[in-house]
Amino acid sequence: MSAAGGPIMRPIVRLILGDQLNPRHSWFATVRPDVVHVLMELRQETDYVRHHAQKILAIFAAMRELARELKGAGHRVRYVAIDDPSNRQQLTANLDALIEHYGAGALEYQEPDEWRIDAQLAAWAQTAAVPVRRVDSEHFYTRRDEVAALFQGRKQWLLEHFYRHQRRRHAVLMEADGQPVGGQWNFDHDNRKRWPGTPAEPPDRRPRHDHGVLWQTIVASGAGYCGDAQADAFRWPVNRAEALAQLDAFIKDALPYFGDYQDALSARAWRLFHSLLSFALNVKMLDPREVVQAAESAWQRGEVPLAAAEGFIRQILGWREYVRGVYWAHMPGYTENNALGHSRPLPDWFWSGHTRMACVAAAIGQSLQHAYAHHIQRLMVIGNFALLAGIDPQALHRWYLGVYIDAFEWVEAPNTLGMSQFADGGRLATKPYVSSAAYLERMGDHCRGCHYDPKARTGEGACPFNALYWDFFARHEERLRGNHRLAMVYRNWDKMPEGTRAELRAQAARTLERLEDL
Repeated sequence: MSAAGGPIMRPIVRLILGDQLNPRHSWFATVRPDVVHVLMELRQETDYVRHHAQKILAIFAAMRELARELKGAGHRVRYVAIDDPSNRQQLTANLDALIEHYGAGALEYQEPDEWRIDAQLAAWAQTAAVPVRRVDSEHFYTRRDEVAALFQGRKQWLLEHFYRHQRRRHAVLMEADGQPVGGQWNFDHDNRKRWPGTPAEPPDRRPRHDHGVLWQTIVASGAGYCGDAQADAFRWPVNRAEALAQLDAFIKDALPYFGDYQDALSARAWRLFHSLLSFALNVKMLDPREVVQAAESAWQRGEVPLAAAEGFIRQILGWREYVRGVYWAHMPGYTENNALGHSRPLPDWFWSGHTRMACVAAAIGQSLQHAYAHHIQRLMVIGNFALLAGIDPQALHRWYLGVYIDAFEWVEAPNTLGMSQFADGGRLATKPYVSSAAYLERMGDHCRGCHYDPKARTGEGACPFNALYWDFFARHEERLRGNHRLAMVYRNWDKMPEGTRAELRAQAARTLERLEDL
């Protein structure tokens, strides 16, 4: 019995995962002495792929910040650090121990975003010692199954259909009569400019952190990693206040130019006009609604062009929600797709950036230095080369999942396996996203100082993208020739003299034999 004579209340344990760092979740609206909020640093999570040092550091640092914030607000918090002697380094084993330790009467957890964690917790709940309840993470615009329900009975899923549905449903960039502002739904044709060097890349206003002590703890734990930790000059947000400041700086400094140059590549500016908000969004320090509202409001105030606001909003309201729906509609199994049968291992330079292909070296080098690359670097440089070269899509998927600070499987797998590698056979993308050097030269400035000649298709100094481009379509002719979006490609291939086609394929074969030395 309690001191007041009533029954003793057994506490509730509430699990907070490392990508559920939303201090505004309804869990925290009331301080309850019968609730213990639990956060854990786990080798299970650091080790399932080879993660970038900054990704591990950012998640752990942000978890510790949220724990301090909750404690400061009066909540009960149990933080299981990576070096805690009681840490069993496995999620459900720790949950069993904590339930016993607190004499808990129930466990609650927010809906996980990754299938592996969702399946692990669901299986554990079947035999757990206490009742287990799952609640909403209160983050996304849509439910897991909403995209699949919208496309039920349709042969082809198209982002554009979903995006228009989202715009109407949430009244974003819409007129009162139900038509899109500006008279059209997207402004892609306005958003494909090469960056000439002006306007200047905005200043990086993100604060610097020194996480050297935490990083030494992580290293001592034995967790594997790749990339540069930059522990003493860390720039990623670790709490909501910093994420909001980063959002404000993006809206003011970069969004006005984002639309024009969102697809641009440059050796002179690694951030250009991108927001770098994806980490804060994907660990839920920011809500997608407030990000969309900030962009729409900036357009309404006349501070940014409509094309810039719409292009950015489409990434959040449209694409981000869409790929999540694709992920949950096709899991488990989606991550094993390999429709083109590609099997070449990743070249070692994926872990060093040491290749003479200037655009690839810059994109991979930047990824290893900053744990970040923008969407064109991921899709049309690194992903493009991997697809042309026939790299194993699962190996590439693991690389993307580990190396990028914003990569969680629900968003990374469809982008990598579907959009980038066509490994799902066209469920996500209506055609493979590949190009020769012509596109890379048109959109960027790396070709000027490259070892390879972007104009040459064959010969010792020819850009590898050129022959590999034609060889890709020759190798996969049976599957791809019937795709109406590729009709022009195959017409051009058919017009080439037989000797030219043979020369291109021979050049590609030589390139593939020396992938490690490119």
